[in-house]
Amino acid sequence: MMIKDRFPTEADVITELINLQAIQQLPKGTEMYISDIHGEFEAFDHILRIGSGNVKEKIIDLFGQSYDEDKVNKLALFVAYPEYALDHVRQKDLEDKDQVRKLIEDLIGVLRFASAKYTRSKVRKALPAAYRYVIEELLYADYSLPHKQAYAYQIMDQIMTVGKLEDFLKQLSFTIQDLVIDHIHIVGDIFDRGPDADKVMDRIMALPSVDIQWGNHDMIWIGAYLGSLPCLLTLLRIAARYNYLFDIERSYGINLRPLFSFAKKYYQANPVFTPKGLTDKEKAEGTTEMEQVHQALAIIQFKLEEQVIHRRPEFDMGHRLLLENIDFQNETVQVEGQTYPMVGSCFQTVDPAHPNALTSDEEEVVGELIYSFQNSEKMKRHMDFLLSKGSNYLIYNKHLLFHACLPLEDNGDFMAFQIGGQSYQGRALLDFFDDKIQEAGQDKNSYTDLATDLIWYLWCGPKSPLFGKSKMTTFERYFIEDKATHKEEKNAYFKLRDREEIVDQVLKEFGLTDEISAVINGHTPVKVRKGEDPIKVDRKLFVIDGGLSKAYQGSTGIAGYSLLNNSFGFQVVTHQTFTSVQDLFNRGSDGSYVKRVIESELDRVKIAGTTIGSDIQKQIDGLQAHLKKFY
Repeated sequence: MMIKDRFPTEADVITELINLQAIQQLPKGTEMYISDIHGEFEAFDHILRIGSGNVKEKIIDLFGQSYDEDKVNKLALFVAYPEYALDHVRQKDLEDKDQVRKLIEDLIGVLRFASAKYTRSKVRKALPAAYRYVIEELLYADYSLPHKQAYAYQIMDQIMTVGKLEDFLKQLSFTIQDLVIDHIHIVGDIFDRGPDADKVMDRIMALPSVDIQWGNHDMIWIGAYLGSLPCLLTLLRIAARYNYLFDIERSYGINLRPLFSFAKKYYQANPVFTPKGLTDKEKAEGTTEMEQVHQALAIIQFKLEEQVIHRRPEFDMGHRLLLENIDFQNETVQVEGQTYPMVGSCFQTVDPAHPNALTSDEEEVVGELIYSFQNSEKMKRHMDFLLSKGSNYLIYNKHLLFHACLPLEDNGDFMAFQIGGQSYQGRALLDFFDDKIQEAGQDKNSYTDLATDLIWYLWCGPKSPLFGKSKMTTFERYFIEDKATHKEEKNAYFKLRDREEIVDQVLKEFGLTDEISAVINGHTPVKVRKGEDPIKVDRKLFVIDGGLSKAYQGSTGIAGYSLLNNSFGFQVVTHQTFTSVQDLFNRGSDGSYVKRVIESELDRVKIAGTTIGSDIQKQIDGLQAHLKKFY
């Protein structure tokens, strides 16, 4: 709708101008950055519920002088897990008017404090529809006036009388959770490793304000949905390796029966392919079935990948045609000119004369899998959201967000990717891949087009900004014991980003020259036990993959980072392993986390100085031009 239609009178224009110009003077909201969730729903959900510690900090700021640590912790836990707290509260406490009134007053106080930097209009939209009027009356009541206090108490008592107290308390707490963080950035890798990616996606989709920068693991799911067969087989193989294949089947309704039947027909027990993370009970029951499926998925994946490599010589990945370098009789393989003995061989469906050709049975299995994957209603919802809210990078509030790297040569020059007679590097490389992902989405039934193959390249290509390594040694890790062959050399970016001039070069490539600008990455777990720091180059670069995934916590020593940016600057939050909600309540604390304030003396940033503020200023400019027409 055009400005003249939305604001037809001079009074309409002036009112909106006053509103927008006032908004520009408010402090910017708190942003949270989190990456590498890897299907760990409970840990991710916990961080959101506590607002990376912000819920407790608001309570301390509000009540710190009058509430001891125990009372602060109890209220913070209630806000974070109201449904659990209410399930364990005594019924007589819920019938005690004085106790209930006090609890509601405290929650309303926290909500009022958390929403102080927002307009009433924004707060109103955040309130649960069923209780919007009631909460607004309590939120803006002046309790110093006796008649207003009596009025508020009557509202509280009526909530109890009509039997809506528990639901009201839950909705009030969830609203506080939503308002302590204004916007959330997911800096890649929602999927793989952990079993509950579907729950993570549902949680993300319910957030009030969110954006996503795709990670390499997200890309194989996007690729599979858009028709990349090697991406599909890769994500299923990873699920088999980490023992959550049945979780995918259950969550998304993927039909795995043809796969299991095929695997049973052609493969036997093979300890090389025993899944990781099995329980003692699962081990006792036997692992042959999953080993068979794991092998089937791996072999079909390797075949499909080599088909892409042959189809796309411009990818320059001929050195990864390992099936063609197997001596099947002697069970050896040649890798980069050196011959190695093999273990766990399972190449019974591989024709030595045509090693990357699928058998008819394999073609049938792949056809069933891709049909089931692409036609899952939940998968469609999740992938469409991921595509609509995601990108390879984002410039937001003068900061640059991308998951892994901007590929660099050893000398610091941007690495060039050449294809179709064109060369792409730096920002142009990320834009090129963004365009190709959108192009692949135009026809999800085209399985061998360039755009779809490029999505697979993003997963494992040597010049991929999402992968950032010279090669992916999955084949070697399965079949070669010599660990020297398992090494994946990282792109020079990961070493050079410790240098200020390199970070400045990257920021400048995206038009960011402000002294406050920073790069925010995930992708590489920060090995805290070895003294690694997530803050680099005097806060110009942050690496926030601290190991949310249980698979990485042995090497990282922590359970993930999140990064906060409020109107005063950055705070890095270190999280310890989440065990269970019961443990939190047993300890009487909302979890172990450490905040590290990076900036605290800067001038407070207002909305006018943010990305949103820039959009508002454009609206103001348009309204001012429209206002002149009335004179």
